[in-house]
Amino acid sequence: MLGAIGLDERQESAYRALVALGAAEVSDLAHRLGLPEADTERALRRLEQHGLAAQSSARTERWVAAPPGVALGALLTQQRHELEQAELAAVLLAEEYRMDADQPAVHDLVEVVTGASAVAHRFHQLQLGAVSEVCALVTGKPIAVSGMENESEEQAAARGVSFRVVVEREVLALPSGIVELSAALSRHEQCRVVDRVPTKLVIADGAMAMVPLTGRGADPAALVVHGSGLLESLTGLFEAVWREAMPLRLAESGGIGEDTTGPDPTDLEILSLLLAGLTDASVAKQLDLGLRTVQRRVKGLMELTGVSTRLQLGWHAFERGWVAR
Repeated sequence: MLGAIGLDERQESAYRALVALGAAEVSDLAHRLGLPEADTERALRRLEQHGLAAQSSARTERWVAAPPGVALGALLTQQRHELEQAELAAVLLAEEYRMDADQPAVHDLVEVVTGASAVAHRFHQLQLGAVSEVCALVTGKPIAVSGMENESEEQAAARGVSFRVVVEREVLALPSGIVELSAALSRHEQCRVVDRVPTKLVIADGAMAMVPLTGRGADPAALVVHGSGLLESLTGLFEAVWREAMPLRLAESGGIGEDTTGPDPTDLEILSLLLAGLTDASVAKQLDLGLRTVQRRVKGLMELTGVSTRLQLGWHAFERGWVAR
C-alpha cells in the first residue's frame, strides 16, 4: 500500500512492525520479520531517508518509528506536489506540440465522451461556451439530458445566444413537450417540427458539435467534433433538416395584435399543432381542451377563411400570416 511513496514490500513490513512495537533493536526486528539482520538494517536505513524511522540517541542499535500521521502526511504532500508539476509539464509539452504541428492531429479533431454524467457535463459546457448561436436536432428519447434538465439553454439564451431547434413530432406528444417548447419560444428561440430527425445533434457557433455514439439501453457515449470536414457535414445536415421543417407557433411566442376578428392565441396554437401533424385528439390533450372544443374552433377558422377543407385552411393560414412559413 505504501509503494506509491517509494517503499518496497520489505521496507513497508519493517515500518509496520516498528510502528506496532514503537521502538526495537535491529536483532529483535529481524527476528520478527524473519529477515537477516543486514537486510533489516538496510530497510531501516531506507526508512530513515524517508523520515519514517530514526536511531535512538541513547542506543544506536535501537530504532524508533516516526508518527505515521506526520511522516506519511509529509511524504504524500510531496508526492502530490511532484504529480502536479508533472501534470503541468505534460500540459505545456502538449501545447508546444500542437503549436509546432503544421496541421492539427486527427485525435485533436474529435473526442469521445462516455458515461451519462460525463455526456451531460460536456453537453452543458457546449451550450454555456456558445457566443452567438446554438443549433440542435431533438428527439423524443433523451439519453443523458432531458428538456426539463437543460438549464444551460436558459442561461445561454439569457446571455443573448440565439437558438434554432428542430424537434421531431414525437416531442409534441410528450407530457412536458408543449411546456418546454412554449418556454423556448418565450425566450425568442426559433423552433420547427419534422416527422423524424436523423440524429440528435447540437452545434455551438458552427465551431463544435456533439452527436451520440450509442442508443437507448447502452451506456451513454457521445462524439464531440471540432473544426473539420465532419463538422461541416453535420452543419450541412442541420441546415437541410431546418429548411424542410415546419415552423412552430404557440400562444407564448406572440399573438396577433389587436385584430379581434382574426384567430385568438388558442386558435393559433391549434393551427400550429395541426400543421405539425398532430391529430385533433392529440391537440386537445396537449392544450388541455375538449375534443369538441378543438373541432369547433377549427370549424370556426374554416368559416372565417371561407374554405371547405383543412388543406385550404392551412394554405390560407400561411397567406394571412397566422403561422410562419
